[in-house]
Amino acid sequence: MNLNTSLESIKGVGPKTAEQLNRAGLFTVGDLIYFLPRAHEDFTAAGSIADAVPGKVTIRAKCESISTRAVRRGMKVTTAVFGDETGKMRAVWFNQPYRAAQLANPDEEFLISGQYEFKFNQYQITNPTVQKASDIKIESDQILPIYRAVKGLKTTVVRKILNELKTVIQFLPESLPSDVVDAAGVLPRGEALYKMHFPESPQDVLDAKNRLAFEEIFQLLLASRLNKQENTKLESWQISFDKDIVGGFVKNLPFELTSGQRVVAWEILQDFEKPTPMNRLLQGDVGSGKTVVAGIGFVQAARAGFQSAFMAPTEILAIQHAESLEKLLKPFGVSVGVLTGSVKSQARKNILNATENGDVDVLIGTHALIQDPVRFKKLGFVVIDEQHRFGVKQRQKLLEKSEKMPHLLAMTATPIPRSLALTVYGELDVSVIAEKPAERLPIISKIWSPISRDELYEKIDGEIASGRQAYVICSLIDESSKMEAKSVEAEFKRLKNSIFGHRRIGLLHGKMSAEEKDTVMQKFYNHEIDILVSTTVVEVGVNVPNATVMLIEDADRFGLSQLHQLRGRVGRGKWQSYCYFMMSDTKKPSRRLKELENSNDGFYLAEVDLEMRGPGEIYGRAQHGALNLQVATLADTKMISKASKIADNFVQSGENLLQYKELSEVVNKYQRLTTLN
Repeated sequence: MNLNTSLESIKGVGPKTAEQLNRAGLFTVGDLIYFLPRAHEDFTAAGSIADAVPGKVTIRAKCESISTRAVRRGMKVTTAVFGDETGKMRAVWFNQPYRAAQLANPDEEFLISGQYEFKFNQYQITNPTVQKASDIKIESDQILPIYRAVKGLKTTVVRKILNELKTVIQFLPESLPSDVVDAAGVLPRGEALYKMHFPESPQDVLDAKNRLAFEEIFQLLLASRLNKQENTKLESWQISFDKDIVGGFVKNLPFELTSGQRVVAWEILQDFEKPTPMNRLLQGDVGSGKTVVAGIGFVQAARAGFQSAFMAPTEILAIQHAESLEKLLKPFGVSVGVLTGSVKSQARKNILNATENGDVDVLIGTHALIQDPVRFKKLGFVVIDEQHRFGVKQRQKLLEKSEKMPHLLAMTATPIPRSLALTVYGELDVSVIAEKPAERLPIISKIWSPISRDELYEKIDGEIASGRQAYVICSLIDESSKMEAKSVEAEFKRLKNSIFGHRRIGLLHGKMSAEEKDTVMQKFYNHEIDILVSTTVVEVGVNVPNATVMLIEDADRFGLSQLHQLRGRVGRGKWQSYCYFMMSDTKKPSRRLKELENSNDGFYLAEVDLEMRGPGEIYGRAQHGALNLQVATLADTKMISKASKIADNFVQSGENLLQYKELSEVVNKYQRLTTLN
């Protein structure tokens, strides 16, 4: 029996059980062995209800009553009362109606484990795990693994089948090189997996997790190191540094570069001179001046005879970049072209011809740039703005429009936590612009309760009266949407017909055509609109210096990173700006809103966001695939530091990765998922 053996070959797995396992995505012995417990419960610590204190508790009791009710669409609450000889305890589950059937027998004893806390004016245990006491052999299974209930798959079924695989797990061959295991000081694979499924102590669980987490991080780091190594084998255009050209451009800017901008610009210009392609990630908070740094690269490349491409995620942003860069580049004889989906046929033909002939030095556009008809005469420099919004294949297609690999600068206004920069983006050279231009005033942020809405509207009206403009952000487009959040169209009508009836109000959302969006944004930019009611379509790249107020409705429904991005739409001019986070109800504000209220530091907030959400959302699962981290966390900087050194040593040793089949397969997958080349 090996990892590829079908689960139906295991004793006790009949057709019905096999079907249940298959529905949960488990088909082979390997699938089941790597179906790791989501938690471990120490039921030997079970106490009486009378002894329970707030915090994690485990009790042994019978279920005296249980009921389920729907509190709103899509949400069911199940409430039970447990009792033992010392007292009673209330338990509550959200969207787990199957608990009613599980706890139906009033004579059955259960072991209940979860968080005991004061909620809704009474103490209760929230979303506890529940096991029949008769299913647990306390004398042998002191620490009990709890598995995810995927498609109704029960923990007892998983444990029963795994029990038949004990010998297979113990004698699993090692998946990592022996010197890597020794250097890391971790358990062998078989022992780690055995202790995950059959722990005898809490320390067993910690040791097992340490090994499995190391392996996951090591695989990711090794992939990035190999990608970086492969990049050094590619040939690129060498673009020589011209001090007079660059110096003249910087001197002609209508503002002084920050020290961060100068450092990053010099890093890019040095990369240009190398025979291998630049592969650099530029991260800078909203308003830090990344586009100007790219402009320095554009003018140097153009004067050396090379073309550049600048791909932006939205048409509005592409046009905005084109307008600002043309003002900066035109005095130096650098021509700028724009190509987006809405460019009309004749104009499109003209821009395509000019690009192919080399008459366009910098072509700026959306994903329209990757289309087959777009041909460059000599493409030497590629900039991708908000790079996480593009898929790997889209980036690759743009890079292939050059006979040699062009230099690549990927930019993001979403600050990336250091741990992600070392792992997920480990193949890239990372540059950071930490500070903002000196003239920028910090944005004043404040959380507001709906009961104080009138007071807030007075403040906003005062700003508009002094000549400024405001954004009002809503999360949905129409009232028919399922969530109970403000509809942008309904809010537009409400504000227009009531409190702000004397102001000019505009509407913007993603379902409008590109032409309609551009018209609205142009009106807002020209101050023909006082208040723009919008969805998050304004999150990236709208630059209206006169806008000083950002009101985000139902702010508690947005992610931390998205709220920070939205806040960055104001504070771009010389006036004091404000961001108001309006709660959807009068409950206590969440941690993420408090963090935003107290900090404008995007890099600090990125670390908080990683801690709260994990890497999946931040990195972009839809475009890059799941990271498949079951145990490791990318917030574990000590583990990353250790694994990083060991990965470097492995690559430098020149050892052949292909001799480690399982490791090679995972690393190759990560190489394809994360590579920018």
